[in-house]
Amino acid sequence: MNSLDWAVLIGYFGVMVAIGVWSHKRVDNVSDFFTAGGKMPWWLSGISHHMSGYSAVMFTGYAGIAYTYGVTSFVTWSFPIALGIAIGSKLFAPRINRLRSRLHVASPLEYLKNRYNLPTQQALAWSGMLLKIVDVGAKWAAIATLLSVFTGISLNQGILITGVITGIYCTIGGLWADALTELGQFVIQLLAGLAMFVAVIMELNDKGIGFFGAWDEPALQGHDKPLVGPYGTVFLLAFLFIKLFEYNGGMLNQAQRYMATPTPHEATRSARLSAALWLIWPLVLFFPMWMSPLLVESQKTDGSDSYALMTEQLLPHGLLGLVIVGFFSHTMAMCSSDANAIAAVFTRDVAPVLSAKARSWSERSGLIAARLTTVVFLALSMAVATQVNSPTFKDIITVVIKWVAGLMGPIAIPMMLGLLRTFRRSGPTAALTSWAAGLLAFWLVNYPIHWSVDGGVPLQYQVSVPLAVSLTLYILIGYVKPEDTPERDALIERINTDDDGAAAVVPAQAGADDTAPVKD
Repeated sequence: MNSLDWAVLIGYFGVMVAIGVWSHKRVDNVSDFFTAGGKMPWWLSGISHHMSGYSAVMFTGYAGIAYTYGVTSFVTWSFPIALGIAIGSKLFAPRINRLRSRLHVASPLEYLKNRYNLPTQQALAWSGMLLKIVDVGAKWAAIATLLSVFTGISLNQGILITGVITGIYCTIGGLWADALTELGQFVIQLLAGLAMFVAVIMELNDKGIGFFGAWDEPALQGHDKPLVGPYGTVFLLAFLFIKLFEYNGGMLNQAQRYMATPTPHEATRSARLSAALWLIWPLVLFFPMWMSPLLVESQKTDGSDSYALMTEQLLPHGLLGLVIVGFFSHTMAMCSSDANAIAAVFTRDVAPVLSAKARSWSERSGLIAARLTTVVFLALSMAVATQVNSPTFKDIITVVIKWVAGLMGPIAIPMMLGLLRTFRRSGPTAALTSWAAGLLAFWLVNYPIHWSVDGGVPLQYQVSVPLAVSLTLYILIGYVKPEDTPERDALIERINTDDDGAAAVVPAQAGADDTAPVKD
């Protein structure tokens, strides 16, 4: 990097902070901070939903998969995400929007107190927060790894720089700041991705390698196969189910994008836009990664530095800075949205249970608590980021694929399936049992069983078994021990009915002392 690249990077950070300061004017209360007051246009929500699913892990961990295996990086990652969001656009998006518009909640988990009971809500809230700390920690480590390649600064310094800048704008401006910065980040990503795409094609042409003929090169032998190595059919199907839940709200931050739109119909349009972007745009981003074995030699065994090395080699200064900004934009988009979601869960779901004072917070006190929680979450995730390459967490892609994919299912299944009429018989027993058994299954297949099996448990089973166990128990216990009640049925109808005049039960506000349902 030279002074021009640094100017681009510093200018980007300045614009992000400025957007946060401007967004501060639009945040008057907790609803504005967490759900943009339900006033976000569908196209902005869709772009924000799309961008909040990326991070620099794509340019490190998934770049390594692309370098090693080829197109399976798209087939087993962005394609199932696109398909999962497309399915969820009708199945989940409008129902999640009604959580805000009809039940007047600001956290995706707030409705669980009445859908199941308070212990279920708290179990999912605490486990979801802890998982997110680890998940976001991996994202900080990924962007710091890239920054160290380009600038030579240490991993911890990179974590501190990106975390502090992100903390400033998302703490000041809430979800509005997240969405508006993600719009700017989308434009930057577009320019940077196209610049890298063109640079790689030109370099291939200089080497006498055509656009389609590249796949015949010895270095790309087998890289055109969609399912290879540990990323086989079972892994693809498991990932599709995981992403169906995760990217439609199971990891909380995407649920907020659906809640932020004015109507359920606009939430559906938002999801469809995000799905289309996930289907098309990653092809442009992945192509340079697929070609990387022809252009660079990775210095790491997992190939995670291949994209960064290729960027340094091919792009002139200025454009190099733009691509580095693109790396930052991905990670900051995801981490800021996660911070906002976790702050919503803590202030709306957890704090009122821990403290009687929290149940009577004023709008101003609630907003202050939301901002403080955002800062604390970011600080904890940054602390975890310093340990990502430790023996406990291993490498970045292990955290993202194994830990997040494996643990997300048991948390998301009660939350997401609880929205649907089909599963109205599944109550607190089904929810808590499926959650606990799924977490236990994750521990067993990743540690005791993994250690005792020759060669270890294959990756596809490490991520799919916890989900399968949770899903099976949630459905089975619902039939064996149905716990549907008139109040729970009325709540589910409220979420599923298009008729705004339908009578139903609405949960009490999170700050209220009374935890029983009240009439709308």
